[in-house]
Amino acid sequence: MTAPDATALDRLARYHLVPVVVLDDAARADGLAAALAAGGLPVAEITFRTAAAEESIRVMAARGDVLVGAGTVLTIEQVDRAVAAGAGFVVSPGLSRAVVERCGEHGVPVLPGVVTATEVQAALELGVSTVKFFPAGTSGGAKAIAALAAPFGGVRFVPTGGVGPGNLAEYLALPSVHAVGGSWMVPRDAIAAGNWTAVRELTTEAVALAATARPDRWTE
Repeated sequence: MTAPDATALDRLARYHLVPVVVLDDAARADGLAAALAAGGLPVAEITFRTAAAEESIRVMAARGDVLVGAGTVLTIEQVDRAVAAGAGFVVSPGLSRAVVERCGEHGVPVLPGVVTATEVQAALELGVSTVKFFPAGTSGGAKAIAALAAPFGGVRFVPTGGVGPGNLAEYLALPSVHAVGGSWMVPRDAIAAGNWTAVRELTTEAVALAATARPDRWTE
C-alpha cells in the first residue's frame, strides 16, 4: 500500500475552506475553477452526485492551479475513476474500509466521514487521522468536535454539513479543526447560470471571513 501524499491535506489546512460543489454540467468546470482561484480559494470538492462529476474533476485538475478532490465517494470503483480523472484527495460521507484501503493503494489522501468515537477509532485503525465530521450541523456541531478531540488529540476534523458564514468562526476556533467544508460560496444555481462574478465575490467574502476567524494560518 502506497503512503498517501500529505501535501493535499496540508493545502486544505492553509485554505481553511473546502468548497463542496455539485456540478451538473462539466462545461461549467473551467469557469468555476477560474472563479474560485480569482476569489483566493483554489480548491474544490466535486461531489460524485451527478454524471458530470468525473469529467469536471478532469477539467479542473488539468488546469494545474486548483486542488480538486472527489466527494461523496462510496465505492472503490468511484475511487478508481476519481483518481484517474486527477483527484488530489477523496472524501466519503461515511467510513468504508474498502474505500480507505483503495485510496491508500493509490497514494491519495482520504477523508472518511465520522460522527462517533467508535468511528474515529476505526479510522485511526485504518491509518487515517484527518476525518470528515458529517453531517456536522445535526451531529452536535462544534461542541461535539471539541468533545471528540479530547480523547483523540491527534485527530483533525473537517466539519461539513450545515456550515455557513454564521457559524464558520465557531468551527475554525477549534484547534482540532483542519478545515471546513461548505457550499455557500458555490451556489448550484449560480454555477448553472455561469454567474462567475457571484461565485468569485462569495468566495472572496468566505476567504476573508475564514482569515479573520483563524489568522494564524495562511493561504497560497
